[in-house]
Amino acid sequence: MHSDSWALKAKKLGLRSRAVFKLEEILSKTQALRHDSLVLDIGSAPGGWSELIKSIAPSSEVYAIDLLPMDPIKGVRFFQEDLMNLEAIEEISSLKLKFNLVISDLAPNLTGIRAVDEENIYELNIVTLKTAITYLNKSTGSFIIKTFQNSLFKKLRTQMEKSFHLVQTYKPAASKSKSGEIYLFGDKPL
Repeated sequence: MHSDSWALKAKKLGLRSRAVFKLEEILSKTQALRHDSLVLDIGSAPGGWSELIKSIAPSSEVYAIDLLPMDPIKGVRFFQEDLMNLEAIEEISSLKLKFNLVISDLAPNLTGIRAVDEENIYELNIVTLKTAITYLNKSTGSFIIKTFQNSLFKKLRTQMEKSFHLVQTYKPAASKSKSGEIYLFGDKPL
């Protein structure tokens, strides 16, 4: 399916973004979402991923965080906050080492300067990875992160491999073919 077709399909279904199809495919392949999961959605706006989690596993508890505003979703606790301030959110920080799934569709604002953008993406991915390791349950935890194929991708994957028992790479069908967007999946933190 062409990327514009995915966007039209999302619009027709009343979904917040076509990114839901990407997460849905990865969840289907990894079986990372259980019916009563505790989920942390990083970079959650506009809310498509949180909405998908609640539709697949309605009894799951979802905590979402983003700098941008997000329209409410029934059963999702949203915090409009910087990821760097996550520790200050008592409702989330009290759940350290308990989350079954951490998902991140986070991306920095791009400058158009390749070296700067690649470094910003990498740094944001590392902060997100460290957050996942801090909050994931060591025996049942899984992590899904959006990143980009660039000169620092292998370095990020190596960091993931040092942090999880299993690491897999996914390029979902709903991703634009020309996009460098790619997803990493980590299972069971070390």
